[in-house]
Amino acid sequence: MATVQDDNLLGNYLRYHRTRLDAASLGYSMTRRRTPGLRREEVALLANVSTTWYTWLEQGRGGAPSAEVLDRLARALALTDVEREHLFLLALNRPPEGAYPKSRSVTPQLQRMLDSLENCPAYVKTAEWDIIAWNRAATVVLTDYAVLPEKRRNILRIIFCEPGIRNKIPNWESVARFVVATFRTETARSGGGARARALVEELSLASAEFTALWRDHDVGLYGEGTKYIQHSTLGLITLEYSAFSVDGKPDLGLVIYTPATPEDRVGIRALIEKKTLSLT
Repeated sequence: MATVQDDNLLGNYLRYHRTRLDAASLGYSMTRRRTPGLRREEVALLANVSTTWYTWLEQGRGGAPSAEVLDRLARALALTDVEREHLFLLALNRPPEGAYPKSRSVTPQLQRMLDSLENCPAYVKTAEWDIIAWNRAATVVLTDYAVLPEKRRNILRIIFCEPGIRNKIPNWESVARFVVATFRTETARSGGGARARALVEELSLASAEFTALWRDHDVGLYGEGTKYIQHSTLGLITLEYSAFSVDGKPDLGLVIYTPATPEDRVGIRALIEKKTLSLT
């Protein structure tokens, strides 16, 4: 079976988008224009780089361009946000800073998906671990986020600053270490913005435990695992969790908790039904 070997991914990507541009709509003359799209010198002029260097870039011998140059090339080639991100990945092996706008809400479709998980607590968190959406099961089993002020709807603030939280988490020390290590990894991936830095500074002043864990420089991944909760009504319950990214919004993460045993499933379902009936 024949295979396709492509050793010049960046150059071919630039050439592809250059030839797709409509020269006439951009005000260029179509006289003596034998090939579609813009000429190399025209793209170079729009991106404020030399024609020779841009030509080398398409040929795979121009060296690694800077982020600033890539931004100018993206504008010159009229790339979309997704296309711009792919350009950076090809050239620098990383996405551009601010590839996608930060999200502080979820779409109605995503909220309906959360609500459809009737017996499985689930929520959506930001890169700074703010909880911005949740379902009824999360309110009953985990925390009633609706009664918390918006600023306090943050996993790290709840773990380190919320009164009584240690009584609800039997293995609080290991959970706290895991949370800090995973938060460090995720904020580094998202660029460690001002909101994340401010949160670290706030927690360092508020919690000696957080300060000590943050200084350890441990890293981790959310992935999948098991969570134990000492619930006020159900007693000790066990939940299995899985974490997912939200496509198109890489700063958002979806976490779903599933009852780990038949007894947990029955108890959680009965409690949710009881709470729901009390509201009707």
